[in-house]
Amino acid sequence: MAHCERASKPLLQCLQKTYTKGLPGLQLQSTRAFQTTALAREEVQTEIKSQPFHKAPDPALVSSPRLERKLLRQGVSPIGSRRRRVALQDSLNIPFEQLPYQCFQEARKVLLADREEKLRDITSMREKISRLEALTTEQAGGEQVKKSKLRAMELHLEHLKIQADINDPLVKKKFEDGQGDMSKPIYRYLADRKWREYRRKILVQRITQMKVVPDVVPHCDPILDTKLYFARRQIQPGEFVDSKASFEAPKLDVQMFEGGEKLVTIAVVDPDVPNVEKDGFDFNMHYMAVNVPISAINTKVDLAQLSTESQVIFPWAPPVAQKGSPYHRLSLIIFEQRDSQPLDFAAIKAQETTRENLLARTLETRYKLKPIGAFLFRTQWDDSMYEVMKTIGYPDAEIELRRKRDEKLPYKRRNTARMRG
Repeated sequence: MAHCERASKPLLQCLQKTYTKGLPGLQLQSTRAFQTTALAREEVQTEIKSQPFHKAPDPALVSSPRLERKLLRQGVSPIGSRRRRVALQDSLNIPFEQLPYQCFQEARKVLLADREEKLRDITSMREKISRLEALTTEQAGGEQVKKSKLRAMELHLEHLKIQADINDPLVKKKFEDGQGDMSKPIYRYLADRKWREYRRKILVQRITQMKVVPDVVPHCDPILDTKLYFARRQIQPGEFVDSKASFEAPKLDVQMFEGGEKLVTIAVVDPDVPNVEKDGFDFNMHYMAVNVPISAINTKVDLAQLSTESQVIFPWAPPVAQKGSPYHRLSLIIFEQRDSQPLDFAAIKAQETTRENLLARTLETRYKLKPIGAFLFRTQWDDSMYEVMKTIGYPDAEIELRRKRDEKLPYKRRNTARMRG
C-alpha cells in the first residue's frame, strides 16, 4: 500500500491546486487513500443480471416454436399470433389507441360515432323495458304476452350491446390476446363464433360419425364448448385414452356463451358393454351428477370434487374393455335441467339404484332434461387394462372374447349337365 500512496500523492496535490484555483476560499479535506478492504467492496454496486430470454420467455414476445412449446408445457399460452409477437420485439411500445396514423385515427372517430349511436339505442331500449315492466298484466295484454315481449326486448338489448363493441379494435385485440371478459356479451359472442368455426364442427362430426347420436341420445345440438382433461392432459374428441389415465375422474372445462347460470346434469355412458348371452351390447353408467352449476365465468368442473350428498348419483367408475372386444365409446352428455331448477337429489338417488342398462334417453325423458353439450373419448384393451380390472374387482378380467367364425356354406356339386360342351 505504501507505493500506491506515494504514486497517488502528486496526483492528489495537483487536483487540490486546480480545484482551489477554480473555487477560491474552499478548503479541500484530505482524501482517503485507496483501500481494498471489505468495506470498500460493499460500497460497489453490483448489477443484477436478468435471466436469459430462453430460460424465462415472455408470452407477449416469444416467437420460437421451441419456446412456445416450453410455455405451453408450463400452462402459459403465447399472446396473439406469432407474426404479431415478432413485430412487437422491435416496436416502440406505443399504446394501441395512440398509433400515429391519420387514417387509423379517422377510422376510430367513425367507429366512436357509431358506438355513441348504439349507446343511445341501448338507453332507449332499457327505458322501453322499464315501462313494460311497470305495466300490469291486464294492461300488457296478458301474462304470456308480457313475458314474450320482455324476452324479445331483452334479446334485442343484448344484440345492441354486441353491435356497440363489435367493431372496436381494442375489443378485438383483447379477445385475440385471451384477455376478454366473458361476463360481457361481446366477448361471449366472439368466443361462440370462434368455437363454431372449427371446434364445434369437429365435435359434431365425432358424435355423429361414431353414432353417439342416436345410440346414446336421440338428438343433441351442442351449445357448450366442452373440454375434458385427464391428469392435466387435454383429450381431443374421439381420442383413445390409456386405461391408467382414465382410472381417476376427469376434469371438465365447460364454456357457456350465455349470460346467467345454469344447473346441469352430467352423465358418462358406455354403450358398448359386450353381452355374450344375447350376442349384443349393453349400456353402463360410469358417472352421473345432478345440480351442477355452470356459467360463462365459472367453467371448471372437477367430477371428483362434486358433493356426494347433493350432486353425485353414481361416482366415477373407471372404463374397462375386455380383451378381444371392440373399442368402447365413453360418451359424456351434459343435460340442461328444466328452467335451471334443482332436481330432488334424494328422490333420484332412491330411483336410480343400478348402473347397468341405465339409458341416457331414459334420464332425459324421466327428468325433463335437454342435451346441450357432449363429448366423446374411447378406450380399448391395452397393457395396463388387466391391472385396472383387478384393482376395481372386475369379474370377467380373465375372459378373452373372440369372434365366431362364419360357417361355410355346405358344398354343392355343380350340375355339369346344364353346361354347354
